[in-house]
Amino acid sequence: MKKRLIKIIIALIIYIIAIAIKFENQLINNTIFIISYIIVGYEIVKKAIRNIIRGKIFDENFLMTVATIGAFLIGEYPEAVAVMLFYQIGELFQSYAVDKSRKSIANLMDIRPDFANVYRNEKIEKVNPEEVKIGETIIVKPGEKIPLDGKITEGKTSLDTKALTGEPIPREVKEGDEVLSGSININGVIKIQVKKEYGESTVSKILDLVENASSKKSKSENFITKFAKYYTPAVVIIAVIIAIIPPLLIENQEFSDWIYRALSFLVVSCPCALVISIPLSFFGGIGGASKIGVLVKGSNYLEALSHAEIAVFDKTGTLTKGVFEVQKVKPVDIPEEELLKIAAYAENYSNHPISKSIKKAYGKEIDEKQIINYQELSGLGITAKINENNVLVGNEKLMQEKNIKFEKCQDIGTILYIAIEGKYAGYILIADTIKKDSKIAIEELKKNNIKQTIMLTGDRKKVGESVAKEIGIDKVYTELLPADKVKKVEELLKTKTQKGKLIFVGDGINDSPALTLADIGIAMGGLGSDSSIEASDIVIMTDEPSKIVKTIKLSKKTMRIVKENIIFAIFIKILVLILAALGLSTMWEAVFADVGVSILAIINALRLLNTKNIK
Repeated sequence: MKKRLIKIIIALIIYIIAIAIKFENQLINNTIFIISYIIVGYEIVKKAIRNIIRGKIFDENFLMTVATIGAFLIGEYPEAVAVMLFYQIGELFQSYAVDKSRKSIANLMDIRPDFANVYRNEKIEKVNPEEVKIGETIIVKPGEKIPLDGKITEGKTSLDTKALTGEPIPREVKEGDEVLSGSININGVIKIQVKKEYGESTVSKILDLVENASSKKSKSENFITKFAKYYTPAVVIIAVIIAIIPPLLIENQEFSDWIYRALSFLVVSCPCALVISIPLSFFGGIGGASKIGVLVKGSNYLEALSHAEIAVFDKTGTLTKGVFEVQKVKPVDIPEEELLKIAAYAENYSNHPISKSIKKAYGKEIDEKQIINYQELSGLGITAKINENNVLVGNEKLMQEKNIKFEKCQDIGTILYIAIEGKYAGYILIADTIKKDSKIAIEELKKNNIKQTIMLTGDRKKVGESVAKEIGIDKVYTELLPADKVKKVEELLKTKTQKGKLIFVGDGINDSPALTLADIGIAMGGLGSDSSIEASDIVIMTDEPSKIVKTIKLSKKTMRIVKENIIFAIFIKILVLILAALGLSTMWEAVFADVGVSILAIINALRLLNTKNIK
């Protein structure tokens, strides 16, 4: 860009000299104009010749070369140079706009690690991340990027995950936590045991996804490609007709006048505004999505999302957190803290998610000396002697089998009943928690022309219906196996309109078949999952369902801008083409129209990078 700018400035200075100083010998003036032209137009003419040799004749380089050299041949030296100067200024502006759009994504996706500090032979070696093997230990210092996915084995710190999730708040991590490559270590030294090789790591998959996003073209982009393929030869043929036919058929007409009109016609016919601004609009949309923590695999998916009318959701890990938490502790004749303590001691040796949730809720160190005669009863619960008391912790079947009189809980979730020395002591309710913004997401989807919201879950009917009712889902299908979910998606695909699209939102692990089958598969909260990135078309890099609504709004904004640019560019092109053919516009006006339309279309496309107020 700097080299191009310098060439433009030098050529512009020489051009001004040629206009300002009128030499007696016109040949000197013309030579100065040609020098200016060579400086600013050499690359364009070179590309045109090279493309002609390769068989790619009808492009903007060809049009500009023919128009400017033609202008020289009819003696319009100042206009020939001016056309190339303004064209190059327009190209410079376009390069700046594209570069800005690319940098906005590059900055957000600046997650590629340069090196990894790996422990080998009791020494720290700085190596390429691709050379690190699974199971090796790496050390990450403050300010460094985590080069590979793994688990912290020593230390604690805060991680900047903004490039991955779009979230500005640092994430606190400690020993035992899983961490993703691409995160930036803020303040502590941590040791990490590598779980994935670089090629399979999160950072590698995301970079590959972003780099290949532009290869999947939207219908609008394909339309423009086909349009330019037929449009450009057509305008060249029309220009030839304008230059030759009228002077032959109409009396007292000069060939030079009609050739000038034909050259102006060629200049304005250049489809730069369409060819550049449409892909840039989609690129801007993909860049805008990455700003809010959403990765879109291609512009075709961004376009399809604007036509979404049916939204199908998995429940666990999508609309709910997928993590069991203690929701209620209901003691009978003992303190609440005591009931929770007894349950935590009883569940101490179990690694079941429910057991972990109880121990987490208790949050204190467990003295294992107080636990004896521990026994797990399959399908029932646990018996143990805790602090000299015989304790039963389990489901209602355990209470019935041991003839314990208890009060049956009607709450929805997993209920653990507790009995001490044969007497009912209360219950603890454990349930999956609905995400904070799930209800808002469903409400907003309905406001954005989503006709049906449906939940598919393998959970029990009572639980599924309760979650659906609480967040406002229209229909719910429960107790489904992965194969059942696929059948339901197939049925729902038949109910949408011809233009409408069905989106399926899942956690990307057991929902891969349904994600692949849907018109648009969206992986929710599955960034670290191989299957989510491979099977889905869009990856929500945070656990927020509301990001789906924002992405739909962004897709609609993208399509609005694409249509605006297409209509605006074609309208101005046709108008000025007619004026040029009738001799009502000069080459100056033609090049201003071409460059001006391109610049306005690009500025319009860059609006997509502003995601603060997506409407």
